[in-house]
Amino acid sequence: MSATLIQQFLPGYPAHLRAQIAQLHAQGQLGHYLQQRYPETHTIQSDKALYDFCNALKQRYLKNAPLLDKVYFDNRLTIEKQTLGLNAAISRVQGGKLKAKKEIRISAFFKTAPLAFLNMIVVHELAHLKEREHDKAFYQLCLHMEPDYMQYEFDCRVYLLWAALQKHQLDAGNSVRATLPGSKP
Repeated sequence: MSATLIQQFLPGYPAHLRAQIAQLHAQGQLGHYLQQRYPETHTIQSDKALYDFCNALKQRYLKNAPLLDKVYFDNRLTIEKQTLGLNAAISRVQGGKLKAKKEIRISAFFKTAPLAFLNMIVVHELAHLKEREHDKAFYQLCLHMEPDYMQYEFDCRVYLLWAALQKHQLDAGNSVRATLPGSKP
């Protein structure tokens, strides 16, 4: 089962990286590895704090991008649905004009994730304000806003994999209580 989950969470990554992650998991060291790399938690727990965090990054790197009308944590965005963030333009008719409101939704999962991963997903969604497709220009913009973006994206996928493996173990009847690195038990 872990090989299937590793392939699901780390598609497109080289086999040697997937093998290293599988070995860490088999040794029971994957959570420890993540905790060592990302010990820093964050205090961004409310939608207002998330909006302020996103807007500060937007003002620093994307001054000419459209204003953010709404930013919030969304409980409906889950690992199982493989959706961790959304960037949407909600169109509404006001009088005789069509108004588009920019909205960013971040999975509530990131409330307990390390700060680096929250930063990575926010940078990803902010980049969609300028670049719609996941192409070279998109990733260059992500790297402009966060030079370690690629490493954080990989490690976030490993973190999500670790969470899924822990959930699978618990669902399989393992009575050991698991908590994510950086989260409160």
